Amino acid sequence: MRRRKSNRGLMIGGIAAGILIAAVIVAGGFWFRRGGETEKEKTPEELLMEYTDYIRTGNYEAMYGMLNEQSRKNIGLEDFTARNKNIYEGIGAADIRVEIQSVEERTEGLKTVSYQTSLNSSAGEINFLNQVDFIWEQAAEDQGTKKKKAAGDYRMIWNDQVIFPNLGRTDKVRVSTDRSVRGEVLDRDGGLLAGKGNASLVGLVPGKMAGYTAGTEGETSGTSPDLERLSELLGVSVESIEKKLAAKWVKEDSLVPVKTLKKVDEFDLQSASPREDNVENKALQDALLAIPGVMITDTPVRSYPLGEAAAHLVGYVQNVTAEDLEKHPGEGYLSDSVIGRSGIETLYEKELKGQNGEKISIVTSEGAEKLVLAAIPRVDGTNITLTIDSSLQRTIYEKFKDVKSCTVAMNPYTGEVLALVNTPSYDDNDFILGMSEEKWASLNEDERKPMFNRFRQRFAPGSSFKPITGVIGLSTGALTPGESFGTDRAGLSWQKDASWGKYQVTTLHDYSPVNLENAYIYSDNIYFAKAALKIGYDDFMAGLDRLGFNQDLPFEISVSQSQYSNTERIETEIQLADSGYGQGQVLMNPIHLAALYTMFPNRGDVIKPYITYRKEPASEVWLKGACTPEIAETIDTALKKVISSEHGTGHAAMRGDITLAGKTGTAEIKASKGDISGTELGWFAVYTADGPNRTPILMVSMVEDVKNAGGSGLVVRKAKAVLDSYIPPVQ
Repeated sequence: MRRRKSNRGLMIGGIAAGILIAAVIVAGGFWFRRGGETEKEKTPEELLMEYTDYIRTGNYEAMYGMLNEQSRKNIGLEDFTARNKNIYEGIGAADIRVEIQSVEERTEGLKTVSYQTSLNSSAGEINFLNQVDFIWEQAAEDQGTKKKKAAGDYRMIWNDQVIFPNLGRTDKVRVSTDRSVRGEVLDRDGGLLAGKGNASLVGLVPGKMAGYTAGTEGETSGTSPDLERLSELLGVSVESIEKKLAAKWVKEDSLVPVKTLKKVDEFDLQSASPREDNVENKALQDALLAIPGVMITDTPVRSYPLGEAAAHLVGYVQNVTAEDLEKHPGEGYLSDSVIGRSGIETLYEKELKGQNGEKISIVTSEGAEKLVLAAIPRVDGTNITLTIDSSLQRTIYEKFKDVKSCTVAMNPYTGEVLALVNTPSYDDNDFILGMSEEKWASLNEDERKPMFNRFRQRFAPGSSFKPITGVIGLSTGALTPGESFGTDRAGLSWQKDASWGKYQVTTLHDYSPVNLENAYIYSDNIYFAKAALKIGYDDFMAGLDRLGFNQDLPFEISVSQSQYSNTERIETEIQLADSGYGQGQVLMNPIHLAALYTMFPNRGDVIKPYITYRKEPASEVWLKGACTPEIAETIDTALKKVISSEHGTGHAAMRGDITLAGKTGTAEIKASKGDISGTELGWFAVYTADGPNRTPILMVSMVEDVKNAGGSGLVVRKAKAVLDSYIPPVQ
C-alpha cells in the first residue's frame, strides 16, 4: 500500500489543542489513534467481505453505508434497498461465497478488487468473476449512519454490475418457472384413476349481462335478479360474484370465472339409464345458460373418473397452505401449487408432483433475454400404476354402497390388491371443483361417516378369525382335526366352570360330531372358545405375534395394527375364550386378515399384499411357513365345505362351476357384557380354490350394523353378486 501524504491528518472541531490523529504504517494497513483508542483501517478486500456479510443478512442499509459519495448521489437508499432486496431475495440467494482473486491499485487512492462469487439460488448454483472499485475518501458524514469517520477510508464505487457483472442499470433479473405436469394414477390396465380431465367453467361476460357495468361493484341495476338466480343455482353469494365482476382487470368482453362444475357426460345421457347425478348436472347447466351473460366453457382440471368408488383409495389434491410451505421448504412448492391430501395422492406425492423447471436470467427493459444466470430443467411427475382392477372396484362399490362397509380384494397367489373399497363414500372431484360449506358440513355430519376410511382401521373380526385359531391350535399340537369338543356341552351355551359367574359362550347350531371341520361349517363359538383355552395364554399370543399382530403390515398404505388385547397380553380366561372366536379384545385390519387367508391356498405361506403394479407379478412371501402344508390343507378343505355344505354358513355363495372356500363372521359390538342394544359387524372372507390359473381372487368384506339386516348372510349375498360379475357363471 502506498502512503498517502498530509491529507491523512484531520483537525476535529477546531479544538485549540489541535488534536492530531497520527497515522502509523504497520503490516496489514494504517492505524489511527482516536480518543485514546486504536482503530485499524480496513482494506478494500476486507470491506468487500464485510459487504458480502451484509448481503447474507439482508442488511441493505449497512451495504448502502459503505458506498462512496458519488454512488449515493446516483441512487438513493430506498431505491438501492429495493434493487438489491428484490434481486437477492427474489432468486433465493443463499450460501454466498466470495474469494478474492487480486487487488490492483490503479491510481493513488483507487483500488480494484477482482473476486469470484458463488451462490445458491432457486435455479441452482450461480458462479461469476467480478470486479469492484474502492476509492479513498476524506471523512464525510455517512448518509447511512449519520456518524463521522476518522480522517477517511475506502468506499465502494457501486453500480448495478456489483450485483452481476452483466447487469445494466435498466436491466432486470427475471425468475421464470416452467411448471411440471403432475403424474397420473393408473389402474392395472392403464385406465385413469387420477389425472388430466375437463370440467365446465361457469363464467360471466359483463358486456352480455342485462344492465351490468364492469368494474363498478354493486351497480347491478336490472341484473340483480339474475345475480340472485345465479347465486341460488351455484351456491355462491351475490357479494362474491359482484366482487369478481368489480376486479380492475375486468372488461366488457372478459370471461369472469364464478365456479367450476362437473362436465356433462353426453354419452351417458344417451344411454338407456343415464346416471341421476349426470341428469341433474345437465339440468343445472341448462338453467345457468338461461341467465343473460352466463357462458360455460371447458377447463382442464385434476380428474378422478371413479369418483365415489375409489375416493378413499385414490384421495385428492388441494392448493398448498402457508403451513404446507413452511413444512416443505426447498421442495419446489409455489404459493399456488397443489399437494396430495389423502390416499395415493399423498402416498406418492413426491413422485407425482415432479419438479418445476426454473430459470434466472438478465433481461433488458424491453424484456429481451440478455444472459441466463442459472437454470434447472422441468421434470414432470411420474405416473403411478396400481394393481387395482377398476371394473372390480366399481362393482364392489355398487353392490355395497347402501351399507357401511369396506372390502379388500386380492390375488391370493401373487399378493396383488385388486380393489380397496369403502362405503359410504364421497366424490373426490368435489375437492377439485370447490366444495360448498353446506356440502362439507353434510359430509362431516353424516352419521354414516362417508369420510371415514374403514379399510385402514381395525374391527372385531368375529368368526372370520376362527381359521387363525385353528392354525395356532394345530401348529402347537393343542388341537387335532378329529378330536371331539362336545362331551361336556349342554345345548347351545357353555361355560368352563362356575368361576365364570353368569357369563356363557353361546353358539347357534347343535351338531355332531363336534370336530374341527364341523366347527367351521356350523361356525361353532363354543368349539373355538375351548380351543383357545386348550392352546393356553402364552402359545395363543405367541402364535398371533408370529402372524403379524401388534406390528405394522408390510403394505404401501399405512393401516392400523391388529391386536389381541387392549393391554400387553390376554389377561383372563373369559377374554382368552372369547378371543378364540374373534371377540374379546381382538381387532383386525381387513387387509391383514385377507393376507393371512392366503396361507390356505399357498400351502402355509402368507403372501405379502402390494398395490404398486409390476409387469411381471411375482409373489413375495411375508410369513414363510406360517403353518405346515398339511395344516393349510386341513383348514382349506374345511373352508371349502363352509361354502359347499348345505349346513355351511357361507352356502349362499355356492357356485357349481368354480370351487370357493371361505368363512363368515358376526362380531357383537357391545358397551358391556350385558348390553343387549349393541350392534353387529358382518364379515365374509372368500377365495377361489381352483388354483392360480382360473381368475383367482380372495375377498374380505366387512359390513357394519347387520344385526337386524340379515347378519353375515347380508355380506355373503353382496359378495356373491360381486363374484358373479367378476367371474361370470358358465352357462
